[in-house]
Amino acid sequence: MDPKEIDFYSLGFEFIETKTMFVSFYKNGSWDEGKLVPFDNITLSPSACILNYGQGIFEGMKALKTKNGEIVLFRPEENAKRFNDSAERLLMPKYEVSKFVEAVKKVVKANEEYVPPHDSGGALYIRPVMIGSGPILGVKPASEYTFYIFTVPVGPYFPEGFKGIDLEITKEYTRAAPGGTGSAKTCCNYAGSMLPAKKTKEKGYAQVIYLDAVHKEFIEEVGTANFFAVIDGTIVTPKLTGTILPGITRKSILELAKKKLGFNVEERDISYKEVFNSSCSEAFCTGTAAVITPIKSIALGDEKRIFGTGEPGEITKKLYDLLTKIQRKEIEDEFGWVVSV
Repeated sequence: MDPKEIDFYSLGFEFIETKTMFVSFYKNGSWDEGKLVPFDNITLSPSACILNYGQGIFEGMKALKTKNGEIVLFRPEENAKRFNDSAERLLMPKYEVSKFVEAVKKVVKANEEYVPPHDSGGALYIRPVMIGSGPILGVKPASEYTFYIFTVPVGPYFPEGFKGIDLEITKEYTRAAPGGTGSAKTCCNYAGSMLPAKKTKEKGYAQVIYLDAVHKEFIEEVGTANFFAVIDGTIVTPKLTGTILPGITRKSILELAKKKLGFNVEERDISYKEVFNSSCSEAFCTGTAAVITPIKSIALGDEKRIFGTGEPGEITKKLYDLLTKIQRKEIEDEFGWVVSV
């Protein structure tokens, strides 16, 4: 799509084609150098491993424009490392971290005219993907792989923006089980989340909260985002036990809350019963797409907890303000998280 035809000030989180993508192929035990190519379809064998057994992984990243027009990335090496962790879990070849970051920079530069202006609040969403593209019949890893990166200009993931969203806890569905692939960002984890999300949205909620698969009591994730709560003044989030995706925004929030704002932070089991207790004063979810999204209310059956007045809590606002200003270089980045393209 011609960038001149895009209204960058009214973008949602929908696919818009940009002009260039990056593609690299793995054959005979090694990756080629990869190259930038015009955005186009990918040809696959009907027996490709990704199509038959779901051997695929991906990442989600953003390129942002600062006030002075500079284009920046947020902690891209962390995405590269998580990408390789996912690859290891699915018996896929790793992609060198430095080459991953360099490929991301190349494709962003090639599509820089699609990066929304600073004052729009939008971003260029970056989607690195690796699939088992080699043909296969028995259940085993492919021998050939395709790694590609495409970009899409986007607005906020939740159309409400920085406003509280309403969530529903599900006991009918679970996202991941111990020993499974919950901590890997694999394509097949997301297909199973579509039905519960559809059902909860039909009831007027923005997304579903998943509980653990064993006890169906402890909060794990909010749809495709990590969960946080403020309980007795402490910022808490579910601990990583192999069933939860180790979010990069999650990791950053824990560090900011502790080192910059001086809060006590805990990674621990959080019973859903705790969020209905008065000791829980705020809740929010985090992710590359969600950034920090305040939670207005949480429901389970006929029980519903509205946090405060329904407006974003003070701690949530402080963390959002701090994170987004660091990401867009509006304040000093003392952690070295922001990387120029």
